Amino acid sequence: MRVVISVFAQQQIRKTAKYILEKFGKKSKDTFIQKVKETRKLLETNPYLGPEEPLLANMTNTYHSVVISHLNKMIYRILDNRIEISDLWDCRREPNKQAKETLTRNPEEFSAVKPNN
Repeated sequence: MRVVISVFAQQQIRKTAKYILEKFGKKSKDTFIQKVKETRKLLETNPYLGPEEPLLANMTNTYHSVVISHLNKMIYRILDNRIEISDLWDCRREPNKQAKETLTRNPEEFSAVKPNN
């Protein structure tokens, strides 16, 4: 199944990688980026890898989440023949606030990203 990443999720991944680089160094940043890539690859073949996200349960589309590090959770949904990664949550932040922010994003922000990016 094809995996696409929303513009917002791309920004969150870059922002998180920059924070990790500044606070913990290049090795930690590289580890984070590798986990993002590995998770994306796993989702291509196993779209139901993550459980349904309970904070987003009342939506028309079912959102799933998968923990990619002890500090970050990837939020995605399965639509027809693709998986859309919509957000990257910081597990240290208040989850209800992040859920509300995810729900306010516009679906037009989704854009395909090359698999090797």
